[in-house]
Amino acid sequence: MIIRNFYEDKLSQASYLIGCAATSVAIVVDPSRDIQQYTECAELLGLKIVAVTETHIHADFLSGTRELGAATGACIYLSDEGDSDWKYQFADPAVTLVRDGDLIRIGNLSLKVIHTPGHTPEHIAFLLTDHPTSEIPHSLLAGDFLFVGDVGRPDLLELAANMQGTMEKGARTLFRSLGKLNDLPDSLLIWPGHGAGSACGKSLGGSPVSSLGYERRTNWALNARNEDSFVNEILSGQPEPPLYFKEMKRLNKLGPTVLHGLPTVKRVTTASGQIVDIRSPQSIKASSYRDAVAIPYGKSFTGWAGWVIRYGEPITLISENQERADRAARDLATIGLDSVAAWIVPSSLDPGRFAAVNSASSVNLDTSALILDVRGLGERRLSHIPGSIHIPFGHLQDRLEELPRDRKIVVHCASGARSLVAYSILIRAGFKDVHDLAGGISAIQQESPALVCSGAV
Repeated sequence: MIIRNFYEDKLSQASYLIGCAATSVAIVVDPSRDIQQYTECAELLGLKIVAVTETHIHADFLSGTRELGAATGACIYLSDEGDSDWKYQFADPAVTLVRDGDLIRIGNLSLKVIHTPGHTPEHIAFLLTDHPTSEIPHSLLAGDFLFVGDVGRPDLLELAANMQGTMEKGARTLFRSLGKLNDLPDSLLIWPGHGAGSACGKSLGGSPVSSLGYERRTNWALNARNEDSFVNEILSGQPEPPLYFKEMKRLNKLGPTVLHGLPTVKRVTTASGQIVDIRSPQSIKASSYRDAVAIPYGKSFTGWAGWVIRYGEPITLISENQERADRAARDLATIGLDSVAAWIVPSSLDPGRFAAVNSASSVNLDTSALILDVRGLGERRLSHIPGSIHIPFGHLQDRLEELPRDRKIVVHCASGARSLVAYSILIRAGFKDVHDLAGGISAIQQESPALVCSGAV
């Protein structure tokens, strides 16, 4: 048996290739749209991808299941569990619907379907057995059911998809689903769908794999005293779901567009549509383009883009080279932002629309200014600057009317990264006297700690 883990660092998302070496066939579980990584790995290992599946209708990335199926001719296996609101809706001759107890056979291996609702109603996990070696199950492809140190949050349907009244019901369902682990051996390996940094949970560990025995001893969810205490704990302190999660749910339910390969971006001399500056933070701070939203290309790029870029509208990237533009377009495609029309170099744009970012100092902070905190709610609960206004950066575009246009505004986040995005949103919206707090609240806590209060407002 062969298991290969693929990790999408910008989304904290894991997918898996499971191969039977004896019969040279493989299945891919929870693929992203960048399918080349799976086909290249399979070819290197001498395997043919004959099946592809996913654990649930994902909220945080656009599924590559249809893309991989179209490229390889593999059979697609999808959950037929859950209620009518969360059934897959795309019709495809290659699709086989599976339910609790069904077996997917891959050569000498089998993946037993286990219905594990709670995170979502249709969620399934796969119990992997290598039959020539042992009839004891080897692994659980857990998806967003069980993580290292945590479990999948049950509040996304309500918070991200506006399905009111589902949070507590989902939490209680998830608690009961965890009971399905009781008869499984401690030796069972747990391969989760996400790692640390994912918004699909609040305390995910960074290890790519665990064991059921270890999770039984260390995972809070498997040690909850009772159902009520589990519900209270899991529904408290969860991070805000990014705005794009709702769009991912919709697109993954309907069926993502098959791209037949990741996009490459043409260079143009005139920008149009949404303009997104993907240059380095240093380049943007030195010369910011006032008609663009600034999202420096880096580890957080994809998630931040999902917060602030509008779906269905053309996108022009400001980049200094083709390679960065193509990488950014690839990452945007992983969350369904397929409308990257072009890229442009800064020198092709009107030089009169560029200006250095106004920087504010943590040492000489102007407390008479309006202080705008663009961190997440969880961060705000831990510390804040008295008198500051809190609008998370991902909600800023929809709440601009709450801010005065005739007053100096100093924007801050934790370290100065998200505040640069927020600064660009304000400048693009026509705000005049905007300043970015260098180093964020972390710098203030080190240099002027008296300006910061612990605890929530």
